[in-house]
Amino acid sequence: MAESLTPDRILQTGLAFWPAKTLLSAIEMGVFTELAHGTEEFSALSGRLGLHPRSARDFLDTLVALGFLSRTGDRYANTPETDLFLDRKKPSYVGGILEMANHRLYPFWGHLTEALRTGQPQNEVRTGGPGLFETLYADPARLKQFLAAMTGISRGANLTIARAFPWKDYRTYVDVGTAQGDLAVQIALANPHLRGMGFDLAEVGPIFEEYVTANGLADRLTFVPGSFFEHDLPRADAVLMGHILHDWDLPTKQMLVRKAFDALPKGGAFIVYESIIDNDRSKNAFGLMMSLNMLIETPGGFDYTGADCEGWMRAVGFTSTRVQPLVGPDSMVVGVK
Repeated sequence: MAESLTPDRILQTGLAFWPAKTLLSAIEMGVFTELAHGTEEFSALSGRLGLHPRSARDFLDTLVALGFLSRTGDRYANTPETDLFLDRKKPSYVGGILEMANHRLYPFWGHLTEALRTGQPQNEVRTGGPGLFETLYADPARLKQFLAAMTGISRGANLTIARAFPWKDYRTYVDVGTAQGDLAVQIALANPHLRGMGFDLAEVGPIFEEYVTANGLADRLTFVPGSFFEHDLPRADAVLMGHILHDWDLPTKQMLVRKAFDALPKGGAFIVYESIIDNDRSKNAFGLMMSLNMLIETPGGFDYTGADCEGWMRAVGFTSTRVQPLVGPDSMVVGVK
């Protein structure tokens, strides 16, 4: 038995920050956007990227070996995946969340051990600065980047919810904590009979309205400003919360579930989605690490299992609940009033 064991997985995981930071730096430097027009010869590409001669070939060839670039002779090109998803000029760009990971999360996660021992956030708060949301909402440019990043990480789940949920039985919906509004947009695009609302702080309004207008949905989607701490949620046939509940401690989670219940008519649906942890807490590693990220970023946030969420829903009066996988590590929990 011992002779068949190897330390390969241990070493690959322990050094996984090497490929991660290589990719993050490539995104930061615009490698994939530069190559979106076609193949590029080594000297021209490295010159435009401002790479030092000592590092240039190793860096670009590492991206080849990792499967993020292809190379023929001395010419480099994007792969189909990086061309579609990592060109900043394409609407399919998902690099926003990775830009945020590079600029914020990568250094903060260097203090994970301290967070595990103290239970305290390790972001800007650690050095006496304001919290995550105060920092973001104080800077319109940074807020817009963050909201675009949320669209990037949520797009696959948003598309699935728009098509997999039985929307024919509903007429109105509200996306709570709507961010840029991609969930509301994808639902409206896939279901022409629906009218929707995006509910978020007033600072988000112009960003939401710009995105909705760009998708030709200004006549069917409206923005409602407000704070879910201070205001009731808008009434609708369906209430959605994507990547919202995990930001907060248990009493706040329970309060938000109650507010969703109160906003719904009989037969209305509450849809919660994020990287729901499997009930055995042994399979969805991404969901578990997202909970560690909440430890890094928030005073009390944590991710949770589908059974946890169903329990909170039933405690406030939802009579039917279910968990449904979406895409990747994401699932949705649906409660019907």
